[in-house]
Amino acid sequence: MKEKNRFLNVKDYSVTGEEFQLFYNADLDMLETHPQPLENELGNYYKTEDYISHTDSKRNLMEYIYHTVRQFTLKRKVKLISKYAKNEKTLLDIGCGTGDFLQTAKKNGWQITGIEPNGDARAIANSKTDSAVMDSPCLFDLKSSQYDVITLWHVLEHLPNLEKYTATLSGLLKPNGTLIIAVPNFKSYDAAYYKSFWAAYDVPRHLWHFSKTSISKLFQKAGFSVTDIKPMVFDSFYVSLLSEKYKTGSMNPLRAFWIGLLSNIKAKSSKEYSSHIYILKK
Repeated sequence: MKEKNRFLNVKDYSVTGEEFQLFYNADLDMLETHPQPLENELGNYYKTEDYISHTDSKRNLMEYIYHTVRQFTLKRKVKLISKYAKNEKTLLDIGCGTGDFLQTAKKNGWQITGIEPNGDARAIANSKTDSAVMDSPCLFDLKSSQYDVITLWHVLEHLPNLEKYTATLSGLLKPNGTLIIAVPNFKSYDAAYYKSFWAAYDVPRHLWHFSKTSISKLFQKAGFSVTDIKPMVFDSFYVSLLSEKYKTGSMNPLRAFWIGLLSNIKAKSSKEYSSHIYILKK
């Protein structure tokens, strides 16, 4: 990569303290983490009790807020996928964590399948879903054209081979199926404000950092088109809390709340929220 493409230096604040670079990909209008860990080394960067999507614990303010908000957003997610329900209501959730979304969808009549690479999180998810969750390699052995809806809630940024996964997702969806993807937006106000301390960069676990343009271009190659984009207004508050902690050593709830609110206010005109949900159709 050329030096002129360097965008920002960012530290791994969660696990190792290592420093990584973000390079700007002008063709796709996205950022790429560099260097990227080898696939067989990626798991080492998730080895912390503080990785919040792999636990149901509420040991501190951050975890309590996360899980409290999650209970609210679960209902909104199920309401969203229900717009695209077919007779069979088949759902695949990739990177399902501890399985709460799948559990909620099942209670609402969905036939569920989950993919989760972390063994501890997968065990918790299986206890909630009657063993509907499998390890990552199983994704590529699933029967083609069997899902009405496939969801990736803050997962795409973790996947090492984007073209491989986008092609796989296309094959797993039914002809008129719906793909729903949620990812952070590096063009948001909170990203610009916190710069290298922006928690949603989360290097090197986040290998890619997307914009609206990049999502559209990436999935166009696999035969998808973006039909709708929805904001995730809670993300700016949660991300700002973590960003304050990285920047100052304290979560500074009042300042974090203000920056999160300001980000959402500015996004009303810019349409650049902290995170977006993309609805894609084949």
